[in-house]
Amino acid sequence: MTSLWKHRPHRRPVLAGGLAAAALAALLLPAAPASAAAAPCTGSVPYTSGEGGYDTYRIPAVVKTRAGTLLAFAEGRVGGAGDTGNIDVVVKRSRDGGCTWGELSVVAAGGGDTRGNPAPVIDPRTGRIVLLTSYNSGAVTEAQIMRGEATPEQSRRVFVQTSRDDGRSFSAPRDITADTKKQGWRWYATGPGHAVALTHGRYAGRLVVPSNHSVAPPAGSADTGAEAKYYGAHSLYSDDGGRTWRIGFVDDSYDGAINSNESLAAELPDGTLYFTSRDQNGTTPGNRLDAYSRDGGRTLTRPYAVQPTLNDVPVVQASVLQLAGRKAPLVFSGPSVPTARQAMAVWTSQDRGATFTKALTVSPDRAAYSDLVQVDGGTVGLLYETGVAGTYERIAFRRIPVDELRG
Repeated sequence: MTSLWKHRPHRRPVLAGGLAAAALAALLLPAAPASAAAAPCTGSVPYTSGEGGYDTYRIPAVVKTRAGTLLAFAEGRVGGAGDTGNIDVVVKRSRDGGCTWGELSVVAAGGGDTRGNPAPVIDPRTGRIVLLTSYNSGAVTEAQIMRGEATPEQSRRVFVQTSRDDGRSFSAPRDITADTKKQGWRWYATGPGHAVALTHGRYAGRLVVPSNHSVAPPAGSADTGAEAKYYGAHSLYSDDGGRTWRIGFVDDSYDGAINSNESLAAELPDGTLYFTSRDQNGTTPGNRLDAYSRDGGRTLTRPYAVQPTLNDVPVVQASVLQLAGRKAPLVFSGPSVPTARQAMAVWTSQDRGATFTKALTVSPDRAAYSDLVQVDGGTVGLLYETGVAGTYERIAFRRIPVDELRG
């Protein structure tokens, strides 16, 4: 096991958003009461762009370990807010339900290259934390990779890491690209956001990681140069705690009407998997897609289709989580302005994802990527990108009482 090293901060000025984040933290974290028992907090700010040696923090993912620790993963982007260049995967730990966070640790160092798209999950058999991430050379962009201009060494690859000590340290990244990426796939992304460990039925114990890919336009196609049309979602799964991986279903329609992209999944009470996906500028009206699997992510019961009750969500990554408990809802998070990354909100479904109803607008501020976690029986945690002057000023954590989501 390779221990996490302490991150040596790059000397960079703190962004103007840092002051706003400090003010927000002061509001979210209550003053210590006179009594010995502290009141629960409403939230916190684990990551503020410009601090800790990083220009920007993006792409949040959060899980709760068997010991009850919350792990908040993110991309620490060194040179700017863009998706290309020197990017690390980082983590912070919380032992008090997301009210306070420990020091930042580097899980996978870019070293000038790009590591990101964290997709963590807890192995239900062993309690180990399993983390999948994506990689590409820092010298190439997503557009270049999608156009086929990157060499195999520069292009997207997939890695796995594990932790046996509650997220304090992680093994070195292990390349699993040969088992998880088909020949001809160009762009590739794991998640981003928490993956799923199945707990019901025949496939209990299986780890499922929703992912996406792109392919080249057909030979002779007039669409050459419009590669964004050729996105598709797929799943990865492991039945041995993350040691070996297989590709499950593959959405390979590539017709431009529906372009399934960044995806997350939730296990419904009967063991069915519900997948939610960003529609990357498909021609069919609506920005959110969904699908189901009854065989642990190996196949879909139907192709991805537009989820019309989530039409308020813009083109962006979003999260989904099945809460525990009798008659507990399926919960979805994302921005709630169709044309802008703004106003983070939470929706619930009482009919297995057939329809969703907005339950809560978390904030009117700018907002983008998010991830959900069940903190305890009465609390949902929401880790999300937000800001006032800019969308990526900080990654905030909000504790939401489940009662507020019951309508």
